[in-house]
Amino acid sequence: MGYHILIVDDEEKIRTLVRKYANFEGHDVTEAADGMQAVELCRSHSFDIVILDIMMPNLDGLSACKKIKELADIPVIILSARGEEYDKISGFELGVDDYVVKPFSPKELMLRVEAVMKRTLKKKPENQVVTIGGLCADVSARRITIDGRDVPMSPKEYDLFFYLLKNRNIALSREKLICEVWGYDFYGDDRTLDTHIKLLRKSLGEYSSLIVTLRGVGYRFEDR
Repeated sequence: MGYHILIVDDEEKIRTLVRKYANFEGHDVTEAADGMQAVELCRSHSFDIVILDIMMPNLDGLSACKKIKELADIPVIILSARGEEYDKISGFELGVDDYVVKPFSPKELMLRVEAVMKRTLKKKPENQVVTIGGLCADVSARRITIDGRDVPMSPKEYDLFFYLLKNRNIALSREKLICEVWGYDFYGDDRTLDTHIKLLRKSLGEYSSLIVTLRGVGYRFEDR
């Protein structure tokens, strides 16, 4: 099974090495040269796992990891030339799934990717595929297709869609959606939810009517 990997390192030779070996193992790879670029990519794309260097310009790896974890529940492997216990503890406190010290073997790194993904997939629910006409939603793979074509979404759109899908035919208040999808400590306003609903409907195209607005309440996903 191939994964979509985001490799983040300011050294091009490191990115090239990881990409070539990952491609050989059957994985797709996207590259980022710094932490800020990585965060922006995670806002607009869905990745299975992130391999993240610590020492980078613009935004260091640990700060980038924190921001990425706020966007979506993506497993992260830290790469670093620094092997101090403090760095490892800081990383694990942020939710890092593994820590690899440079120089490293690309084969070992791919084995660690496989191990992390196996642990991650075990935490996920059993495969569940929901089909509504030409719309197909694979819950465990976080994949949505319409008439066989992939529907790209941002990580938060995926989170919102699958939460609505999981609770289909149930009226969900705006407060409930914000708390469950963005978290209880979210300090934004209702317009954030409305904007994501609008983007989600646009992504769903002819199936946008599946998301019904309940005036004065919130929204409901109708399994017609």
